[in-house]
Amino acid sequence: MENMYDIIIIGLGPAGVSSALYTHRAGAKTLVIGQQVSALMKAEKIDNYYGVAKGTTGEELFNMGVSQLKDADIDMILDQVTGIEWSGDYQVKTSSQSFTAKSVIIATGTSRKAPAIKGIKEFEGRGVSYCAVCDGFFYRGKNVAVLGEGEYAAEEASYLKNLAQKVYVLSNGKEFEKKIDGVEYIDKKISEISGENTVQKVTFEDESSIEIDGLFVAVGVAGASDFARKLGVETDGNAIVVDEKCATNIPGLYAAGDNTKGMYQVAKAVYQGAVAGSESAKYVKKIKG
Repeated sequence: MENMYDIIIIGLGPAGVSSALYTHRAGAKTLVIGQQVSALMKAEKIDNYYGVAKGTTGEELFNMGVSQLKDADIDMILDQVTGIEWSGDYQVKTSSQSFTAKSVIIATGTSRKAPAIKGIKEFEGRGVSYCAVCDGFFYRGKNVAVLGEGEYAAEEASYLKNLAQKVYVLSNGKEFEKKIDGVEYIDKKISEISGENTVQKVTFEDESSIEIDGLFVAVGVAGASDFARKLGVETDGNAIVVDEKCATNIPGLYAAGDNTKGMYQVAKAVYQGAVAGSESAKYVKKIKG
């Protein structure tokens, strides 16, 4: 599989598949990257969607979408996207490789919630951050921690270790999926994030603690709002702000589905996917002349 594409779509749900069908029909060289994990998979029964009056399960509908990609011979890989960078072209990094594209469509669904640890919500914007690229600069020469256990946490820690004096990675009792050199790993359960005006300390359930100046939340896999923040995309809470063409404020970057504002419905995701796919293909055709 080549590493250069016209359009890369992140997400295998209804919005991602719909986008891919439209970009492919428009003649754009398309790659879909995603994992077989989707909010749709959790739906026990869907009977309010066109053509499925007798109902189907979310898993069946998801699998039908993936089959459509295969039948159309659209390039697809099952992998975790860990980062997106933009410098005229887009660089999309996964856990195992990197791809380049003229345009990207984010269709990853809703962003995950912050873990239920005392102090995280209270200190958001006062030492608790969700983006190392955005806020790491403010912690040069200081002690910071990354909360998470997987590829995404490793990516954030790798960036921060070049800025901070000390970097901890905290799994909150989970097993680490990936480790990198140059940081300290702690797998104890966390009881509290505390401080006066800003974050100062992480206390564990065994009553031990570490002193830090900042905590970067990178639990699970990177979500839509995480990618958006790193690129400077306008957001509203955890939703990516798009216009009527599903375009963000960054040229060539589109978003569709549950990661934008509005109804959390398959019908909306499929519609936005069609719009994002069509508009992304037009954008690529225009810049390629």
